[in-house]
Amino acid sequence: MKKILLPIDFSRHSEYASKIASKIALKNNSEIHLIHMIELPSGFSDMASGVNISIPESMLYIKKIKDNILDYKSTYFAKNNNVHHAIRFQNPYEGIRDYSKKINADLIIMGSKGHTALEEILFGSNTEKVVRNSEIPVIVSKRDSDDFRLKKLVFASTFENDEIKAFEGFLNFASKFKSKIYLLKINTPEKFENTTDSIKKITAFVEKYNLENYSIKVYNDKSVQNGILNFSNENNIDLVSLATHGRSGLSRFFNGSVSLDLFKNVLNPLLNLKV
Repeated sequence: MKKILLPIDFSRHSEYASKIASKIALKNNSEIHLIHMIELPSGFSDMASGVNISIPESMLYIKKIKDNILDYKSTYFAKNNNVHHAIRFQNPYEGIRDYSKKINADLIIMGSKGHTALEEILFGSNTEKVVRNSEIPVIVSKRDSDDFRLKKLVFASTFENDEIKAFEGFLNFASKFKSKIYLLKINTPEKFENTTDSIKKITAFVEKYNLENYSIKVYNDKSVQNGILNFSNENNIDLVSLATHGRSGLSRFFNGSVSLDLFKNVLNPLLNLKV
């Protein structure tokens, strides 16, 4: 895990994500790359358009942003030795996507305020777009993380073959922290499978990986979302990991998305790995 990309907007949710990023980077000796996207001020126009540009005001505006980032680095990353920063004049989602490719990031960590279901139908959120489309793992944080640790990790899955890639990404992440791993299968009334069959399925899924310090858990609940949340709360889980299938638009919303519902409701940090 050499490079961690951390989008910041100076909100408290960015601060939560920053605390997680700092701890993960210290544990792995990772580089941290801060990125801040800004909209152009009204006086900052395209030179080719022929419109007058207020250069002094624009330069002052950018300097203020740079000063804020430097203050931010000294506040949240005083113990980290390898912290870089960049400012992009882009849409937040596009800026994160493009910059992650430019630096060849291994992990993205983001804060999220969450959105209503209606807002997600009409607009989506930048965090949700990154989660849904990113080819690299994304951690989403929604609360303060002064006591953040990675002792207990959940990989919640149906344990079908199409989730092998996501599982291997999860194992690569978990191996950095010597964590206790819970392999979690949620059974619901609509898609019920007896416990013996579920355990056999999970065992066959993981048998080639020579895992240590792990447990297989089959949990019954009225929905997959509730099952993951309730299991995590009952067992003091530090991070929940899901395979994200990348559905898009209204079809994704109406077909349902476990990842999206957890994205809205879970308070634990959520690690998303694309299938």
